[in-house]
Amino acid sequence: MANSMTNFGEEIKYQRLLRNKTILQVERDTGINNANLSRWENGKVIPRIDFCVILADYYGITLDELIGREINKG
Repeated sequence: MANSMTNFGEEIKYQRLLRNKTILQVERDTGINNANLSRWENGKVIPRIDFCVILADYYGITLDELIGREINKG
């Protein structure tokens, strides 16, 4: 089973921008520090899974969608 994943941080940023949210709005709505959000979006740090769950729930998407993971079923 092959899979591909886009840049993790870029996908997190894409999901935020898709919803016209600022980093400060996401911080306010989720309680996740904006400095952490910025580091994740810039690819400096990969977030822990619990933060990924919070963001996926916040955006109403799956964890796979949050990180840009696609599974090619052959």
